[in-house]
Parts: sequence; C-alpha cells; structure tokens
Amino acid sequence: MATDYAENAERFLTEETPFHLGFLPTEQSSPLTRTLEQDFKTSTREGVRTLQRVDHNVLQMARKVLASPQFSSLAEAGEKTIRGGGRIIFSGCGATGRLSILLEAMWKSCCRTHGVEALAGSVESIMTGGDFALVKSVESFEDYAVFGARQVAERQVSAADLLVAITEGGETSSVLGTVAEATRRGARAFLLFNNPADLLVQHLERCREAITNPAVTVLDLSCGPMALAGSTRMQATTSEQLIASAALELIFRRLTGDKEPAPDFAEAFARLLYDLESDAALAGIAEFIDFENGIYQAGGRVTYFADDFMLDIFTDTTERSPTFMLPGFRKNDDTVSPVPWAFVRNPLYSTPEAFRRALEREPRCLEWTPADYRAMGAGRRLEEQPPRIGATELLKFPVGNEPLPERSATGGDAAVLVSYGTPDENLKSAFHQASSAFALAVGLEFGLCRGDGCLVPMLPVPTRMRVFEHLGVKLALNTISTGTMVKFGRVSGNWMSHVAVSNKKLIDRAIRLIAELGGVKYPEACRALFRSMAELETLPPGAERPSAVQYTLRKLRNTAD
Repeated sequence: MATDYAENAERFLTEETPFHLGFLPTEQSSPLTRTLEQDFKTSTREGVRTLQRVDHNVLQMARKVLASPQFSSLAEAGEKTIRGGGRIIFSGCGATGRLSILLEAMWKSCCRTHGVEALAGSVESIMTGGDFALVKSVESFEDYAVFGARQVAERQVSAADLLVAITEGGETSSVLGTVAEATRRGARAFLLFNNPADLLVQHLERCREAITNPAVTVLDLSCGPMALAGSTRMQATTSEQLIASAALELIFRRLTGDKEPAPDFAEAFARLLYDLESDAALAGIAEFIDFENGIYQAGGRVTYFADDFMLDIFTDTTERSPTFMLPGFRKNDDTVSPVPWAFVRNPLYSTPEAFRRALEREPRCLEWTPADYRAMGAGRRLEEQPPRIGATELLKFPVGNEPLPERSATGGDAAVLVSYGTPDENLKSAFHQASSAFALAVGLEFGLCRGDGCLVPMLPVPTRMRVFEHLGVKLALNTISTGTMVKFGRVSGNWMSHVAVSNKKLIDRAIRLIAELGGVKYPEACRALFRSMAELETLPPGAERPSAVQYTLRKLRNTAD
C-alpha cells in the first residue's frame, strides 16, 4: 500500500497539473462567508443571511451579461436554429448536466402548457454519463473529453444544430469534448462558464482550444467564489440557470409571436433575492434547516415527495452526495450500500412514469459496452468494469409510488411534501397515503400558500417558462441543504470538508482544503490525502466511509500534537 499511495500522489503532483485549479475564483473561498460555520452556531437565521450574501454577486454579473452582445447573439442564434429546423442542445456535467436536463424539461413543459407541442423537440440535453447521472454521480466521467464527443455523436449533432455548453469552472473535459465534436460537425457553439476567460486561456490548454475556436461564442459569467468554497452547484449554477433560461424565454416568445414584453430579467432576479431575504422567508428557511438537521441528528431520514418540481429537487439532493459525502441514492436491488439520508419520490406515479414526467420525455441513458470504452481509449479499469448506467439501471431507483419500507424504518423518519403554491388534491391525497408509515409528515411550501409545514414566501415575476419559480426553489433548496450540513458538522469554516474525492478536480479541491485548514504545503497535503484514501479502501464493502479529508486532517492534528 505504501508504494502505491506514494506513487499515486507523486503522479498527481507531477502529471495532473491541468487539474490543479486553485488559481480559479470558483475554487477559492469567499471572504463574504469566512464566518459561515460560526454564524450557524450563533443562530440558523444568521447563517442563512451569510449564505445569501453571495447571491448578490450573481445579480451584478447578470446586469452586465444580460445587456451584452453575446447574450443577444445567443437568443438570436437559438431562434434562427429552431426556425431552420435545428435543435438547441445543452451540454453539461454534474450540476451543469442536471441543469441542462432541467432546461430541456422546462422548455418541453412550456411548449405543452402553451399548446405548441410541435416546438417541444427543438431543445435537448446532453448530461455527462447520461440521464443516470441525474440520480447518481458517475465517477471520473468528467475527466474524459472523448466521452463528451461520443455523446454528441450519439445525438447526431449536425451543422443545423446549436450547442450551448455549460461548465461552471470552464475547464470540465467532458463538456469541452462536446464543444470540440459539435463544432467539428459544423454546429455553432456557445460556451458558458464562471471564471475569467483570460485566466482560463492563460493556464489551461483545453480551455484555450475551446475559447479561441472561431465557431464558439463565449459568455463569461464570472461572479467570484462560491458561498461554500468550491461548491459550484450554488452561485455558478444559479448564474448559468438564470442566463440560459432567460435566453430560452426570449426564444420561445419570438417563435410564438408573443406580444407581451419580456421582463427585465436582472431586475426580476433582484426582486427574487429581496423576497428570499425577507424576514418571513428567512424564518421559513431557518425553520426547515433546524427540522431536517434534527431528523439527521436523531438518526432518521428524509424523503421528499413532489410532482411538478421533482427535477429541481433531484438536482439539489443528488449533489449532496459528493458535496457532503452522504450516501447516494441506491437501487431497489441494492442491499449493501447505506440507505440514503435524503431521497426523492413522486407519490402519484410508478417509477417509469415518474421519470417520464420529470424529464418530459423517455430517459436517455448510455448503453456503452467494453468494446466502446476500448475504442475510446478509456483505460483498462473502465474497459474491464464498465459502469452500469443504462436505462434498466436508472429505473431501479424507486422514485415512484411503489412501497419502500426502508424509508420509514428507523421510527424517526420524515416525509416532506414539496410544492410551489397550494398542492392539488390528488397530490395531497397521494402524499397522505404515502406518508402514513412515517413518524413525521410536513410540507415545504414555496410561493404564497399557507398549509401545514414551513413556508418560504416569494412572488416571482411571471414568465412563460416559470424561470423565476425554478430559480427561487433552487436558491432555497441550496440554502437549506447547505445550512443543514453546516449545522450537522460537515463544513469547516466555509469549506465542504466532507467532500468526496471521486474525480481529479475533487482530489485537487480536497488537497487545497487540507493545505489551508491543516497548515501544510500542497505537496504534503497531497501525499497525506493519498495515504488516507489507500487506508480507507480497506474498509469492508457497504460500510459508510468517513471523509478522506476529515480523516487526513485528524491525522495531521494528531501528528502536530
């Protein structure tokens, strides 16, 4: 073990420098939230206020970008593409992959609601790892540009199409692979990211190739460090969701000849932030954080039930696993992996129908074989043990109304009905039946309704695609899940110190965290982390693994003592 871990550490230090990303603002800690851990100890409301400060950086960015020629070009190119019979195809990985799926679903739902189903197929998405990754992260796939290229080929992207690639840091290899392949096929591309373009061009060859590609238009959405260091599911993805959904809203209105003026998207976002920072919204968010933290502290679990906003909840809950090293969603034939702390279900429909309703289409998963991985040069590990991420495997996640006794087995578990506005009677009835076995049943309500549970009041500016309803739910859920984990002890300062180390970017992030909090240099932190990772690999299958970062920090402190 000693030789292996030492060799692996040296290899990362010397050969994986393109994944040493500490120079990027999105990977740094925000000065606005340095007191995050202590603020939550003072009071939950104080901690929430601290988290919300950083969202105003998104507003500053939005006012600039929404008025830019690049944004206008995105809306014009999207309209022209669809009028010409082509598709707008969003691509992303991790949080931006889930955002890409959400944008496609928002478009399809809008087309269905407004009676223009003929336009529904004009927007698609490519998620690194396929739709399976919506529910469970597919380890290491983001490190392979060739995987993104393969997914573009499978969607048969052509010169008639428009690719909108979204990568928070601007450097995700799989997403840049979609850009390279789409433009090679003659498609025009837009690239959205959250770090200064000149910084990416200066330091990373893979970024330089994409940004300087004449077929690519760049939208630099830089808005500084995240509220939780490195957690780009927060402000980075918020900014991308705002800009991309605003563009889709304009495209939809132009295609349908809508005469009503579009809103001022930046000012509508400012109004949403104002609503979420009100005393009433703060109270509702803080109340639910304390509630969910109390469930976990007592050894219980939380199951979210929803219908319309199921994808939004998926996006937040799936990200909790790598961000805070919580047990991920598990399949119905898995009796070994730990039961997830949080889960998402639709009480109205079976699992296949629940996925179809959430996605607004049939699932699109990857059915790659060992020969496919061999042809892509993915390496022996993936060739010999290809991940099981096809449609059959996705449908093993019991997200529908089938019986699932494990979710209410501890005697202290909670069922939570998530709704925007007052839930309809069918949903309330189905939730009442599904929650009968749980120790607790509450509501988490967004909007202006008032039922049994926590209310997060907001009155978003209305749009055809419900742009600000979706953003409001996202912002509140990000704050709730982050605040819950801060109170549970999974955040140190404003760093996610229980982060999983499942790809090269996360390994680098973990090393920088250890270096900062452990008071050591980057190389020493790297060697210590790789040693810890090797030691933790000896734990039996199915055991809930401790954070390699926390494990390493404890060893460093013990050595110092």
